[in-house]
Amino acid sequence: MGCGVVHHGTAKVAIVGTGFVGSTTAYAMMMNGVASRIALIDAKKEKAEGEALDLLHGLQFTHSVDIVAGDSFELVKEADVVVITAGFAQKSSGETRQDLLDKNVAVFQQIIPEIVRYNQDCILLVVTNPLDVLTYVTTKLSGFPRCRVFGTGTVLDTARLRYLIGRHFNVSPKDVTAYILGEHGDAEFLWASGAQIAGTPLNLFDGYSESLLTDISLQTKNAVYDIIQKKGATYYAIALGVVKIVRAILLDQSRVFSVSTLVEDEFYGVRDICLSLPTIVRKSGVCERLPVVLSQHEQMLLRASSESITRGINRANKLIGI
Repeated sequence: MGCGVVHHGTAKVAIVGTGFVGSTTAYAMMMNGVASRIALIDAKKEKAEGEALDLLHGLQFTHSVDIVAGDSFELVKEADVVVITAGFAQKSSGETRQDLLDKNVAVFQQIIPEIVRYNQDCILLVVTNPLDVLTYVTTKLSGFPRCRVFGTGTVLDTARLRYLIGRHFNVSPKDVTAYILGEHGDAEFLWASGAQIAGTPLNLFDGYSESLLTDISLQTKNAVYDIIQKKGATYYAIALGVVKIVRAILLDQSRVFSVSTLVEDEFYGVRDICLSLPTIVRKSGVCERLPVVLSQHEQMLLRASSESITRGINRANKLIGI
């Protein structure tokens, strides 16, 4: 199924999973003109086809794009980036990201080999939770170089943080440089010592206090639970974040995002797990991290974050025999 216009030699993005996040990501890509070709893949073929039709009916109002849909992983052929949103969503109560692990590892055991079967040259961008563990699983199952497998990490958490800081100090979040690092989950932490507004350290602003940062960090961490309780799922902001990341890849923009990558070289005693640090995103992927200096307290938070991720990875290793 397509719009009847075939774009030769142009950027293609495949999205695996057409639930709230996957379909909203496709919509955001279409509105932003990120790719000329989009493939939607879902085990529920009719769901994928329905989403494609709904999008195609809006072509009069958007950038030109060719959209195909179905349940076959052959659709990932020629994709520059494969965005993975497939899996079970976090429930509104009684389930943490870790509770999702067993179910979504099983899903990834099925889909990652199928993606690799049809495309060995793409970049794999993981969005499904628990994000860091599934990024690690994807790296191992795909056999791809580290640079070409990464997760959205704490990009969404960082966006929430910057919104809250900007609101408090009455500045645009676009001028806030502050990051949530570590796990995308309950063990995430604010890199407070590196937080700035337009190059000025946060602690120099009127209204700053350590208790403020503690409160903002807590609001950032709990935002997902608040939204899930109120509307059932989060998808607008993460879809916009995915679009920014994909654009940085396709246009070779060398943008910095707190994506989740495999830490091979030891970082404050942490290695061989996936977690989020400020990383340069280019057409080649995520081969270069920014140097990050952590305070003693932040190093302690990093260790707690890494321990949480490691527990999930150890569980995943047992499930799939890595």
